[in-house]
Amino acid sequence: MQQVLDNLGELPATTGAKDIDLIFLKGVMESPIVRSLAKAHERLEDVKLEAVQDNNVELVTEILGDISGLSVRDDSAAELSKILQEPHFQVQYFLCYETPPPPEVTNDAAVNNALMQADAVRMIGIRKKAGEPLGVTFRMDKGDLVIARILHGGLIDRQGLLHVGDIIKEVNGKDVGNNPTELQEMLKECSGGITLKILPSYRDAAVPPQVYVQPHFDYNPANDNLIPCREAGLAFKRGDILQIVNREDPNWWQACHLTEGGTGLIPSQFLEEKRKAFVPRDLDEAGILCGTITGKKKKKMMYLTAKNAEFDRHELQIYEEVARMPPFQRKTLILIGAQGVGRRSLKNRLVVLHPTRFGTTVPHTSRRPRNDEQDGQSYRFVTRLEMEMDIKTGRYLEHGEYDGNLYGTKIDSIHEVVNTGRTCILDVNPQALKVLKTAEFMPYVVFIAAPEFDTLKAMHKAVVDAGLTTKQLTDVDLKKTVDESARILRAYRHYFDFIIVNDNLDGAFEKLQSAVDQLCTEAQWVPVSWVY
Repeated sequence: MQQVLDNLGELPATTGAKDIDLIFLKGVMESPIVRSLAKAHERLEDVKLEAVQDNNVELVTEILGDISGLSVRDDSAAELSKILQEPHFQVQYFLCYETPPPPEVTNDAAVNNALMQADAVRMIGIRKKAGEPLGVTFRMDKGDLVIARILHGGLIDRQGLLHVGDIIKEVNGKDVGNNPTELQEMLKECSGGITLKILPSYRDAAVPPQVYVQPHFDYNPANDNLIPCREAGLAFKRGDILQIVNREDPNWWQACHLTEGGTGLIPSQFLEEKRKAFVPRDLDEAGILCGTITGKKKKKMMYLTAKNAEFDRHELQIYEEVARMPPFQRKTLILIGAQGVGRRSLKNRLVVLHPTRFGTTVPHTSRRPRNDEQDGQSYRFVTRLEMEMDIKTGRYLEHGEYDGNLYGTKIDSIHEVVNTGRTCILDVNPQALKVLKTAEFMPYVVFIAAPEFDTLKAMHKAVVDAGLTTKQLTDVDLKKTVDESARILRAYRHYFDFIIVNDNLDGAFEKLQSAVDQLCTEAQWVPVSWVY
């Protein structure tokens, strides 16, 4: 720049430059601001950028680990963590990373390394504690050890440096061999800094799907002989909510437990169906319908459900896809239980105490009304021909015959209650759940379970002594109630939203009322078919 200034005064007149232009140019170049910018530019050109240390990858990994716990509470820590994980920043410290000198290798290894493209090999630095799981599994593919899966939320997933399909060539300068189990154990025992030489797959990480399921069975990976890595398994209970984050493996899904926050492997629908197909079926001597006795004809026939005369007791229930909904009032409240467990008492108490919130249906019958009966109060009286026609067209939820007369619950009567803005309470046969568990009725299903035999016997004695009933039940009758309650629970448990053991009627009512009130104040998980 000084050279240009010196030459300005020596320009010959033949250049054609005007004096005013030369004065302006000289004034600009002699400006203190321009001179400062020129000096800064010259100094930057003379400086060669070098890495602060030769272990940049390990240093950044350690920093990310130290601030991981602060990111939730501190905005500055969260911003720093985001910057350090930006692809642009990672490229910079990978370029500055000096790899350790390669160890002596055999001729075969030398040939393999020579075949690798120089721009495809990457060195990845990881810092971990001894015994800390990396959250990654491997498989063999054409003689190479390849990353088979990366567990959501694990150490590798949080760092984002490795991807499914990456080929692992070396660990700390040593060849990894061709045994996935040995590599898994080698990495598990490593501590401190770990250097991996990989051939990246350049596969974009899949976005976790927004799929939520509710399992209908308990699972403990410690007792599973089929899981590829028990430490990577995720335990759960029946009714928990799981988010499925990866379903690429047909046998093992990756899931996140929404309540406890853990992430791991769970058996897929396909695998669990195959496994349960080999479990001996639960047969009992009561026949096809719960509570019926095949060897004796009863005077009162079991109600038959429309479109579903026989219950498929061997239906496999594994996972049910669900969606989260804001608080809302269910259309129906269904009370299921064995005969004599108090369903009708609970239903009547809710309707009497909260007539504006709850209602119930009036059953239809083909018998003639008695002198003191009015149509629409206890029953709706219709002709037998009219009732038989409606049954054939599927307009009854359930129906049966007693003493030569038809009785049944009409589907339209449920809608009549719902259309008034109230929840319709139903104490129906369990077979009806197949029809009711739909978006049309949006039920909240409560199972009223019988208590133990001694408790049930004491409760019945108290009711008889108080003069509330004149019906005397024998020990055989009470035992039958307990057994029938257990059978219903085994066969229909996947339909139940809530279970109440009625060992005290007042206590059972309080639990029922509290559960129903929560539906209007707390978010609910419902079958996804109700929403989409």
